[in-house]
Amino acid sequence: MANCIRCGRQLSGLTLGRKICPWCVQHEAAQRGELTDDAPQPVMRRPWVQRGESAISLTHIIFGINVAVFLAMAYGSSSIMDFPAAELVRFGGNVGALTISGEWWRLLTNVFVHGGVIHIAFNMWCLWNLGQLCESLYGRWTYACIYLICGVGASLASAGWHPYVPSVGASGAIFGLAGALLAAFKLGEFSVPRAALSGTLRSLGAFVVYNLIFGFAIPGIDNAAHIGGLITGLIVGALIALIAPQQEQAPRRAGIFLVMILTLAGFAMQVAHHYNVPLRLGRTPFSRSDN
Repeated sequence: MANCIRCGRQLSGLTLGRKICPWCVQHEAAQRGELTDDAPQPVMRRPWVQRGESAISLTHIIFGINVAVFLAMAYGSSSIMDFPAAELVRFGGNVGALTISGEWWRLLTNVFVHGGVIHIAFNMWCLWNLGQLCESLYGRWTYACIYLICGVGASLASAGWHPYVPSVGASGAIFGLAGALLAAFKLGEFSVPRAALSGTLRSLGAFVVYNLIFGFAIPGIDNAAHIGGLITGLIVGALIALIAPQQEQAPRRAGIFLVMILTLAGFAMQVAHHYNVPLRLGRTPFSRSDN
């Protein structure tokens, strides 16, 4: 199929020789002042598509990993509505007491573990929408780094806030995506009509506020992870928007991610110090005596 000569989006098979997509047509009209701020904005499924890009996005891959882990947990469980805490821990759930004691891999594995079918269904619905937008804006490898770093930031906040309660789910990382997008649209420079930009900001803000309210109102929701992921996303999104807004600025973005990783490592050391736990990189060895 043909591509738009302005932005590279794929055009439908019924364009009949037209080389400019509806999004760019309206954007140019808005720049000329021919549209009102509340004019409907055409929604195209894949903005900023790059030629030669695989049809399978990174969001699809992350989605598939979460579903695969859930099916593995459901295989040996009597119910898929609410997995027992022991099962969550066995599959990599984040328990601060274990994580801080040396099982640091739980900061990342818990992002792909969910407590039940409703939990994963809601998180995957949010991931599908925010993930596609974030991936199209940042590109695959930047999107992957943002997702994983925000997931770790969310897990650290959860481990520090309630160290004896198992925490699982992708929602902390998803809140991080929302934070990064909010920072990007607020501080970045995009060729987007004002109406579309303000609508996106309102939608992202509503997503964050409503879910935080639900987290405080409904027992069992880990708002510490949500807030930790959101703050991490806001910081990394702001740094990218101010220092390395272009996808071609890979070395700068790599530097930003390195700084974020070191910052999170420092925060992990503070959490370990707060609970008087020696910083370890592996499981605590069990002492045994010979009889």
